[in-house]
Amino acid sequence: MSDLAIAARQVGYEQKAFWRNPAAAVFTFAFPLLFLFIFSSLNSGVQIDTRAGVSFVTFFVPGIAAFGIISACYTNIAMKMAISRDLGILKRVKGTPAPAWAYMAGQIGSSIVTTLQIVAVTVGVGVLVYDVDFRTDTIVGLVLTLALGAACFCVLGLAVSGLCPNGDAAPAIVNFSILPVVFISGIFFPLDNAPSWLLSLAKFFPVQHLANGLQYAFDPRTGSPGVNGGDLVVLAAWTVAGAVLALRLFKWENAR
Repeated sequence: MSDLAIAARQVGYEQKAFWRNPAAAVFTFAFPLLFLFIFSSLNSGVQIDTRAGVSFVTFFVPGIAAFGIISACYTNIAMKMAISRDLGILKRVKGTPAPAWAYMAGQIGSSIVTTLQIVAVTVGVGVLVYDVDFRTDTIVGLVLTLALGAACFCVLGLAVSGLCPNGDAAPAIVNFSILPVVFISGIFFPLDNAPSWLLSLAKFFPVQHLANGLQYAFDPRTGSPGVNGGDLVVLAAWTVAGAVLALRLFKWENAR
C-alpha cells in the first residue's frame, strides 16, 4: 500500500472515530449550530447600521461558520494530540512502519472534512431557515478563505498541542488560548464601534481575518470574485508561522 493510500485510510478511520464519539461530535459539530439558532432568533429582523443595513443573520452565518472551522481544526486537533500523546498513542504510532506524515495527514484531512460538513450545514440552515442569500459570484473568495483558514488553524492546533504538558491540562490551555480571541474578533457581533486598541489587538490574530474573509463573501456589497486580499495575506502568514511552530513544538511523547 502506498503512503498516500495509508493517509487516505487514516482520514476515513478518523472520521469513523469522530462520529462514534458523541461528546466530540456534539461539541465540534452541533455547538456552532446551537449558537446559530440562538443568536439568529434573538436578532431576527435586525439590521446592522454600521454595515449599510446588512441583516444580522447575513453577518452571523459566515461568522459562526468561522467558529466551526476553529472548533474542528484548532480545538479538536490540539486536544486530541495532547491526549493521544499522554496515552502513549503517538509514541506507538511513531514506532509502526507507517510514515508519521501519513498519520498527521489523516488527522488534518479528517478535520478538513469535518470543517466542510460544518460549513455546508451552517450555510444550508442560514439559507433555508433564515433566508440568507448564498452568492455564487463570490464563491471563489469563499473557497479560498475556507481552505486557507482550515490550514492555518490545523497547524496552529498542532503547535499548541505541544504546549500542553498532559491531556488533563489540554482543554484549559486550548480554550484559554482561543476563546478570548474569538470574542474580540467580530464572530458573534460586529465590533465596528469598539475601542481602537481592541480593534488593533484583534487584527493581529487570524480569527478576525477568517471571519472577515467569510463575511466579505456573503456581503451584498461585495463584487465578484469576493476575494479579500488583506485577510488572505494575514491567514497565509499565520499558516507559515504555525507550521514553523508546529515543527518546533509538537512532541510525539511526553518529556518524562
